[in-house]
Amino acid sequence: MENATAPSRPSWRDRLRQHLETTDTLPGQMVNGAIVVLIFLSAAIFVLKTYPIPAALDAWLNALDWMIVLAFTLEYGLRLWVAPRPWQYAFSFYGLLDLIAILPSWIGVFDIRFLRFFRSLRILRLVRIFNNRLWFGKVTSADSLILLRILFTLGAIIFIYSGLIFQVEHPRNPEVFTTFLDALYFAVVTMTTVGYGDVTPVSDAGRGLTVMMILTGIALIPTQISSLIRQLVKVSDSRPRPCSQCGLTSHDEDAHFCKRCGTALDLL
Repeated sequence: MENATAPSRPSWRDRLRQHLETTDTLPGQMVNGAIVVLIFLSAAIFVLKTYPIPAALDAWLNALDWMIVLAFTLEYGLRLWVAPRPWQYAFSFYGLLDLIAILPSWIGVFDIRFLRFFRSLRILRLVRIFNNRLWFGKVTSADSLILLRILFTLGAIIFIYSGLIFQVEHPRNPEVFTTFLDALYFAVVTMTTVGYGDVTPVSDAGRGLTVMMILTGIALIPTQISSLIRQLVKVSDSRPRPCSQCGLTSHDEDAHFCKRCGTALDLL
């Protein structure tokens, strides 16, 4: 009687890497969902601290911000530990974004406060969640995913540049750029080419950031819109062959298996 070799179980590092990189499992959904919540909470703290707030609330927000920094630091360390090639991850696009999200706060301990505006870059960590994958266990259609990424890209550009412009303009022009909302208003008016002219930057850094914001929008948004148009054309050419297992009908002309559940399709 032959002894069948039992398949080796994945190690702790492999399972942890799966939870960090995908949303196919319940722990993966919880981890990535918590990261999204912390990102938006961090963005809200950044905005609130541009307003005059009571000292007690400011201290509470500072403590909460440090808890978020510690959580992101722990996550960054875990991603380094589970990565097959840690140095490759550290110098990858997502690895650098993860580092930028935490490094300014730790450097700020040494009173390099001007680097704190990089906290607004934490919003870019959401790119990892929208990276063409299963979203909380459900297949997201390609056209909806592209549209979602367009909206996120536009929102991220506006938020990040609003934070940067506020940081450089508020000390020079506090009467115009009083709070983050003023910088956000200026960014939206500029990105939509309305240009009322009631809020304008006066510093060279602010004007340079405005030019960069416009060029970033020109470079990124049309590219993603063209991807959405190509996907909509592709979907319009698909044949209504329903899957016998899940009922999905939108399949490509040359599809042999369901793109949602993998069931073999009936040939017409």
